[in-house]
Amino acid sequence: MRRLITLLTATFVALFMTAGTTLACGGLIGPNGAVNLLRTTTFAGYHDGVEHYVTAFEFAGGGGAFGSLIPLPGVPSDVVKGGDWTLQRLVRETNPPVPEAVFLRAAAANDSAEVLMERKIDALDITVLKGGADQVGTWAKDHGFRLPPDAPEVLDFYAQRSPIFLAAAFNPTRAAARGQAIGDGTPVHITIPTPNPWVPLRILGLGKNGQERVDADIFLLTDHKPALLPSTDTPGLQLAHSAAATDLLLSDLRSDKGMEWVPSSAWLTKVAVGAQASKLTFDLAIDASGQAAPSRVAAGLAVPDLPAASPTDLARLVLGLAVIALGVLFIVGLTMWRPARGTLSQ
Repeated sequence: MRRLITLLTATFVALFMTAGTTLACGGLIGPNGAVNLLRTTTFAGYHDGVEHYVTAFEFAGGGGAFGSLIPLPGVPSDVVKGGDWTLQRLVRETNPPVPEAVFLRAAAANDSAEVLMERKIDALDITVLKGGADQVGTWAKDHGFRLPPDAPEVLDFYAQRSPIFLAAAFNPTRAAARGQAIGDGTPVHITIPTPNPWVPLRILGLGKNGQERVDADIFLLTDHKPALLPSTDTPGLQLAHSAAATDLLLSDLRSDKGMEWVPSSAWLTKVAVGAQASKLTFDLAIDASGQAAPSRVAAGLAVPDLPAASPTDLARLVLGLAVIALGVLFIVGLTMWRPARGTLSQ
């Protein structure tokens, strides 16, 4: 009887957990030395269902290493070295100098994140990760990086919406061998198929004192004038440029390495970010379709809905309940039958 009850209990637990699982479904990190990420300038272009991130890392300081985590909206189809002048050309188009910025992105919960892709770009070691906040944190620690105290909360903020991160680790030895000087930037071009582009902002405050100021410039190039959430009248955000991109700009961008995808017409938007780290509790959701319906989930203003139960999940749950019911009936019947057998033997 004990073996039967144990078997029934194990069967129920296994079925319930299988159904339940289906039903339920950065900033700067540095291990050693004094190398600091001075500035990342980010360009997010979107055309034909593909987001193109071009981000340049600049660094300064002595020996050691640094790394940066970037939350991504999906799995990249490729990560390559970016063009030489795309970011500089965008800065020149919109005039003001680009202030300092640091970008990061997230995942579920096992021991360590799954490595989806690895690339070496100049002095950067690029790793695309899939996992939850705990997994990504474990991976970072396993690779010698100390995460700031607010990392679990910030990574979990992203993990609820996307389990994909890009880790960029700076290798000072390789930089020295290349003759890469302090302040030299390394552009990285990330290609991501996604229904709509999205730019992580909250990650910019990772590891910062709540009163520290976060400054960043975000350049967007989309087929249509985009709708943004939060709107640019939100404290900490400013619409610095919004106009149809000039033919000259598009031609210049298209002539840079890896930028052949740039369309013949597009809308150029520049959003300036300037806020205390404690106030930057959201991301920038973009609707590039012209429907003016940016996602609250992508903006970090709402959590994703739990997926509805599939017919297979419901079947498993019903089967589990049926097994339990049959087990209970069997036990009750066996209990009632034993006294009757004892009476007959007397």
